[in-house]
Amino acid sequence: MTQNLGCNHAVGRSIQVTAGGGELFTYVYKADDPQYESPRPYFHPIRTLTGDLVSVYRPWDHLWHKGMSWSLPHFGHDNFWGGPTYTKENGYKPLGNNGSQDHDRVDTLDVSDDEVRFAHQLSWHTQGGQHVVDESRTITARLADDGWVLVYETAMTNVSGDLIQIGSPTTAGRPNAGYGGLFWRGPRSFTNGTILAPQGKGGDELRGQRAPWMGFTARQDETDTASTIIVADAADNVRHPPEWFVRSEDFAAVCPAPFFTEELPFPADDTLRFRYAVLIADGLTDDNRAAALAAQATKALAT
Repeated sequence: MTQNLGCNHAVGRSIQVTAGGGELFTYVYKADDPQYESPRPYFHPIRTLTGDLVSVYRPWDHLWHKGMSWSLPHFGHDNFWGGPTYTKENGYKPLGNNGSQDHDRVDTLDVSDDEVRFAHQLSWHTQGGQHVVDESRTITARLADDGWVLVYETAMTNVSGDLIQIGSPTTAGRPNAGYGGLFWRGPRSFTNGTILAPQGKGGDELRGQRAPWMGFTARQDETDTASTIIVADAADNVRHPPEWFVRSEDFAAVCPAPFFTEELPFPADDTLRFRYAVLIADGLTDDNRAAALAAQATKALAT
């Protein structure tokens, strides 16, 4: 039976996208999190077509992890990731530099049976109140041949008047910790699950490798089911294919990280654009299925 897409809008706060009446995800575009957690829009809950949860919000070990969000820990001297900031001299330490990504206005909310498209404008502010970025962000949800896919697009313009270096804890001196970008954190039951990549499935040894896509597959608690997520990087993104920050041993995480080992200069008045496709499917996934799902995600980027 064909499932039609739908959308519920909590005006001024969030949208909930549904398929056949069941929730696929909620996108909170106006966050009210504490300043220390770098308030920013996030996706949570994220669910498969059968309703299994594939995201976590404010886990006790990292309260600033919010389902899936656009999170940049080293944005010049500011932190748009949340929590403490890493420096080589002092390790992780609160620096009073947690900025926010603030919603300004909704530009588009188009809903049809086979697509939901939402676009809005944001202003980024440092903890001290300086306006540093204007952003246009668009998210599009569609059903796929196997599961459903979310296309995430951002265009960030540097309005600070200064050159900003975008980096990561690794560019600041911590080895193999190059996180930053579109970051997904999975449920507790996904710990020690399987990381998926074109190189073949594996574990934390895949962290830092380059690939056009990566993903994660793992079992759910309680339901005796399993789920899969694939994230594809657009071919026109800066530094494609990116290095990836992926984790399995401590918790489930997938993040295409264009600033993993090298800072990206962001000149004043320049605009940076990134596009990603995130495919969510039911069931465990082997290498062959991962490649097929990645092809669907990549196709969504070309639509």
